[in-house]
Amino acid sequence: MRTITLKTDDDFFDKVTRLSQELYVTKSEFIRKAIGEYEKSLEKKKLQKQLERASYALRDYNSKIIKEFDDTISDGL
Repeated sequence: MRTITLKTDDDFFDKVTRLSQELYVTKSEFIRKAIGEYEKSLEKKKLQKQLERASYALRDYNSKIIKEFDDTISDGL
């Protein structure tokens, strides 16, 4: 395994220490898990944005189809 050195203030260090003790893991394991969860959160947000863009595109497409349908109805057919 590789090593990363992290400089931090006392409050952050104490928080990491306390949380890692509560979870019965090392500080290193706690930080690895925290970064993994953060990565999942970022991926989830990315997927949500993709779904939002797809939803808007579909809404625009459906609006065009509805307008074409309404135009067909109103042209006397």
